[in-house]
Amino acid sequence: MNIGRRLIAPTAVAGATALSLATLSACSADGSGSVSSGGKLKVTASFYPMQYLAEQIGGSHVSVTELTKPGVEPHDLELTPRQTATLGESDVIVYLKGLQPAVDDAIAQSGVRNTADAASLTSLEKHGTEVDGHSHTTGDNNTGSTGEVAGADPHIWLDPVKYAQVAKGVEKTLAKADPNHADTYAKNLNALVKKLDALNTEFRDGLKNRTSDTFITTHAAFGYLAERYGLVEEAISGIDPETEPSAARIKALHTLAQQKNVSTVFFETLVSDKTAKTLAGDLGVRTDVLDPIEGITAKSKGSDYVEVQQSNLKALQKALGAK
Repeated sequence: MNIGRRLIAPTAVAGATALSLATLSACSADGSGSVSSGGKLKVTASFYPMQYLAEQIGGSHVSVTELTKPGVEPHDLELTPRQTATLGESDVIVYLKGLQPAVDDAIAQSGVRNTADAASLTSLEKHGTEVDGHSHTTGDNNTGSTGEVAGADPHIWLDPVKYAQVAKGVEKTLAKADPNHADTYAKNLNALVKKLDALNTEFRDGLKNRTSDTFITTHAAFGYLAERYGLVEEAISGIDPETEPSAARIKALHTLAQQKNVSTVFFETLVSDKTAKTLAGDLGVRTDVLDPIEGITAKSKGSDYVEVQQSNLKALQKALGAK
């Protein structure tokens, strides 16, 4: 017999097992306020704007996983089996229903109880246009038939005011999942809202003294921002950046650019700039970047949401002759 081996009494085994189960229970999310192993809340964010909110509000008490990797166009996301499995292990999911159908389907099947849907935390609007150039704030999203083309616009994060409303809902979800750190989440939310309020003021004041209201973009991502500050966005394609513009839409943009003295056609970092540069060449105007902030990459003009928005403001000021 190996004298180094010791027999363990049945009562000791039972006690250790009970202790382990109790520990596991305390460290796993049950939908009623516990946190995951390691003491951090496991948060899954569908894409960068949701990730930013979760990290800013959660701080050191959350571990955030982003489903949409940097450089991937969020509208096109397809989940891998591993991502779907990870989603089901989340304590909290922060997403925007309607933007990424694959994510919506996976969340519906995940069984995760603590979810924050940004689309339900502020009001969504329908943005559309007339194809003859008499437009609202977004671009033609069909084949060029007459009449207004409208759909629910998901790009709420580009309006700092609406984004702050979403942030408040995210904070409530985090606090519900992890009430022990609710005070910290509330404090972090207040700091974030102050930053977004300051950003709103920068846009409002920075675009006051402008010579033009109209700007052209690759796809209709800036309708909320345009409405907030009294601008008119004209998009080459519609809400979906992959939609091909109709011949009628391109013709309308030529006319509109001349009428409104448009100086710039904006393109973005995550989709092709070919159409924007072709249109700008035909019009004899310049191109610049207006970032919908769907992901941060090495090409982004800033390291986070606020910095990229400030870069967007500078680009708009230049395009619209703001002083």
